[in-house]
Amino acid sequence: MKLIHRILALAFLAMPSMVFAADEPTGETIYRKQCAACHGLLGEGAKAFPHALKGDKSIPHLAALIGKTMPEDNPNSLKADDATRVASFVHETFYSKEAQERNKPPRVELARLTVSQYRNAVADLIGSFRPALKIDDRRGLKGEYFDARNFQVNKRNIDRIDPQVSFDFGVTGPIPEKFDANTFCIRWEGSVLAAETGDYEFVVRTEHATRLYLNDNAKPVVDAWVKSGNDTEYRTSIFLLAGRSYPLRLEFSKAKQGVDDSKKMKEKPVVKASVSLLWKRPKQALEIIPERYLVPVKTSETFVITTPFPPDDRSLGWERGTTVSREWDQATTDAALELASYMSSKLNELAGTKDGAADRELKVRDFARRFIERGFRKPITEEQKKLFLDQQFELARDPDLAMKRVILIVLKSPRFLYREVGGGPNAYDVAGRLAFSLWDAPPDTELLAAAAQGQLSTRDQVVKQAERMLADPRARAKIREFLLTWLKVDQAPDIAKDAKRYPDFDPAVIRDLRVSLEDFLDQTVWSSASDFRQLLLADYLPLNGRLAKFYGVDLPADAPFQNVKLNPEQRAGVLTHPYLLATFAYTSSTSPIHRGVFLARGILGLSMRPPPDAFTPLAEDLHPTLTTRERVALQTKQAACISCHGVINPLGFTLESFDAVGRFREKDNNKQVDSTGSYLSRTGKVVNFSGVRDLAKFLAGNEEVHAAFVEQLFHHLVKQPVRAYGSNTLPSLRESFTRNEFNIRKLAVEIVATTALPPTP
Repeated sequence: MKLIHRILALAFLAMPSMVFAADEPTGETIYRKQCAACHGLLGEGAKAFPHALKGDKSIPHLAALIGKTMPEDNPNSLKADDATRVASFVHETFYSKEAQERNKPPRVELARLTVSQYRNAVADLIGSFRPALKIDDRRGLKGEYFDARNFQVNKRNIDRIDPQVSFDFGVTGPIPEKFDANTFCIRWEGSVLAAETGDYEFVVRTEHATRLYLNDNAKPVVDAWVKSGNDTEYRTSIFLLAGRSYPLRLEFSKAKQGVDDSKKMKEKPVVKASVSLLWKRPKQALEIIPERYLVPVKTSETFVITTPFPPDDRSLGWERGTTVSREWDQATTDAALELASYMSSKLNELAGTKDGAADRELKVRDFARRFIERGFRKPITEEQKKLFLDQQFELARDPDLAMKRVILIVLKSPRFLYREVGGGPNAYDVAGRLAFSLWDAPPDTELLAAAAQGQLSTRDQVVKQAERMLADPRARAKIREFLLTWLKVDQAPDIAKDAKRYPDFDPAVIRDLRVSLEDFLDQTVWSSASDFRQLLLADYLPLNGRLAKFYGVDLPADAPFQNVKLNPEQRAGVLTHPYLLATFAYTSSTSPIHRGVFLARGILGLSMRPPPDAFTPLAEDLHPTLTTRERVALQTKQAACISCHGVINPLGFTLESFDAVGRFREKDNNKQVDSTGSYLSRTGKVVNFSGVRDLAKFLAGNEEVHAAFVEQLFHHLVKQPVRAYGSNTLPSLRESFTRNEFNIRKLAVEIVATTALPPTP
């Protein structure tokens, strides 16, 4: 690239007569004379301004910015026509995405599995050898109540599905006429659903004996069956993968301990009985496990790699597996050893054999062959069989040792670690692209069968499989993860507020707000319309009794979550969801800048560099008569700020009718709130907004927003640059998005159908 710059520079310098011959200076001429010294001949940056000139501002927006701020030593000195000429030259030569693509065409890069994909691939590799139990729409846990100390079938008096485990039996027991209040036990069984990947903390609270089994049917993660001491709370942590269910069993027993044996109190218990099962989701508050995350079906165990991996690169806004570091390579080795150790204790179960059986080696060998094929996600050749199977069993001579060798060589092979390696595009590659795009996981049995039968060769066949796969919980988890990323809340930010100003905004409210947001997103995506526009225009919120009280809605205090219609002139989908409004605010005041950046980057998809210096807002007490809007305008009025804040501030100001916890307000610092705003579109038209509802209507119907959403979803699913699939891919996907009434699910299918099949020559 440096050589190209030198050649172009010499070419420019060699043609002075051509450049200055015209009566009107060209944009290139003006740029060379007044801009190149600071920004470089091709906008690559120089000592004064090291950042490259590239982004997604339109020509009118660039022209307005150049006219106000350039040249640095004499801003506002350029004529309007000259600023437009410079903007056109910059935009078309090196600034715009189209120019960048032309100068350095993107390509589909060889990609290893991301950390999430690696963990899922290992989990599914082992899971493919265990029974696959389907989950229906029922929720809760199966509860069996026994009128005895042990789980005797003939003493079972209650068999039902409990929505959650949170019981206070007092001193009488579950049902006085059916149970001895001093001696009874309960077993809850089923599975727990993980909505996101990460560390979960499970908590059992009870005064009596308890055991908790989680993702291990033989060994409890909490064992307080022999009760000693005064402990009433037991905790354990476990790493879970999103979109999967994990077998769970909770056992509780109340025996005669705590009963006064004196004659006076002989028949009356004096110790109460209570039991509850709670969890703490990744970066969330502790809560009773809600009904929607519990199912009364006991699923198979899932092997989850616990080896730590270095994080994937997210510099472009999505996880990429395009770099291999020494740390990542070591992590794959450690993970392979972890799996080998696990398999050594589970080999008989998975291979379907027994120690000492005459046919054990034969069965283990056959299991190893299937393990290799499922690890490579396609049938193996005879040559591969000799290397990965025959040679390992010949060298080891012991089937258990041979199996360990097979595990290590498979998990360190590029055929496992990379999504596509070796051979030309075929049906198994199509299956892999489909599965990793929608699930971040390898193909399932049905997808591999379709590949084997040649049923992944046409677009219609691929679409049919993609539509089936969308119903899988893993697809739901990945779509939800994308939406939270799109809204910039995927990391579950700390939104605690000033306790003096907002005393009732406690962890319980914050937790419920997160549930409300996730529920709103799920409802929108998985409704029949799956309409993207409703994410921005909906005038309802899922609220429970606690949130209703805080936000001034009339619901009973113990009301469960339900959709509540709000004032349509005040609320506008996710833009005014209190969780987002609280996230993009300070602890005691709003932040039009944070809210404006969210709208510009996340919703409109604009590229913005971070501020050159650490940003500290003007203190309220130093400007006691100003509103938040006035303080922000005062702080960002300098010419150096206008490049970004000319876009950010007018967008963020439209949300000023909502305070730092997302409650509607009409006054700020005893002044009427000004929630007007504006946006300079790519066509050069200034659009004015009287408030957030105007903004929401504009965004819902705006092609910039649609294209940004399509591009971000593409990157999240495929983990490759959209322009690497051709210059027409993004416009084509946006057009189909519009044609399909902005159906989010159909968009996901279109994306994977576009990228799963190899391009036609």
